[in-house]
Formats: sequence, C-alpha cells, structure tokens
Amino acid sequence: MRRSRRLLLALALLAPTLLGFAPGGSGETISLAGSEPGARLDVTLTQVVDPATPAGPDNPTGPDNPTGPDDPDGPDRLVATRFRLENTGTAVYRDSPAPATHLLDADGRRFTGIDLPTTAGPAFPAAVTLDPGATAEGFVTFRIPADAEPAAVQFALDAGLADDVGQWSLPLP
Repeated sequence: MRRSRRLLLALALLAPTLLGFAPGGSGETISLAGSEPGARLDVTLTQVVDPATPAGPDNPTGPDNPTGPDDPDGPDRLVATRFRLENTGTAVYRDSPAPATHLLDADGRRFTGIDLPTTAGPAFPAAVTLDPGATAEGFVTFRIPADAEPAAVQFALDAGLADDVGQWSLPLP
C-alpha cells in the first residue's frame, strides 16, 4: 500500500513535466499564459499555512464546511496558500483565483481552491481584475481530509482551464 502511494505521488508530481506544465520550486515565480491573446501572469506561491483557521462569521456549517468552523475534531482541515499575481501581459486579467488553483496530495487526490477566509490573511476576492503591470496578493484556501499530505499546488489562468499550468512542490521551506 505504501509503495503504491509513493508511485501515485511520483506520477502526480511528474505528470506536469510530461504534459507541458511549468514546474516551480518553492517560492519560485512562474510565467503563465492564458488562452486569450495578451493574457500572461507571473505567479508566485509565497506562503502555505497548514492547518489554517477559519475567520469570521462567513464560515457557517454547510457544504463547504460540513463540520462547522469550530469543530477541531472534524474530518477535514483547511490549508491556505498565498499567491502573488503580476499581470505581465498586454490584456486586462479578469479571473477567479480560487477555482484556478488546485492542491495535490501524496495519494494523488486533487482539491480545488475555495473562497473561504482564514486567519492566515486576506483572501483573494471572488473576481480579480488586474491591468497590465498591476499586482495582487491573497490567499486561496483548500478543504482537505485531516490525514492528507499536501504534495503540490497548481495554478492556471482561465479559472484553471488554460493549457499553461504552474506547479509548486510542497512543503515550502
């Protein structure tokens, strides 16, 4: 079982290289293109907070938070990832960072980012607009099983659907 788990992790981490993704080291800036002409961002993963704590009254019990914000023994935990986005293209960037971001765990499972504020810091708004040359920083949160081991984070433009995908290995130093 342990061997197959490691094989899955190796495949998950190797797949981006084989499929044309842009792998990055921890904290490295990766330049990514979108599908529209002039769409280009420099994306940097700057921080990972694991576990992250929900913030504020915006976190009621519900489908994104089935155990409630104050249940320390719940089956899930939050991981918050901080990104810096710089529009290096010629087109205005308009996108939603949360669904554009994915966390891969050591078992090869993939989790999509959610718009859930945490005490780690300010989250990106649901929609970010950046003129050429402008920057934005914010957190994207993931809800993962309590026993999951984060292995990598991926980001792509066009709500995560662009062909150009950046990947950072975890944990960050």
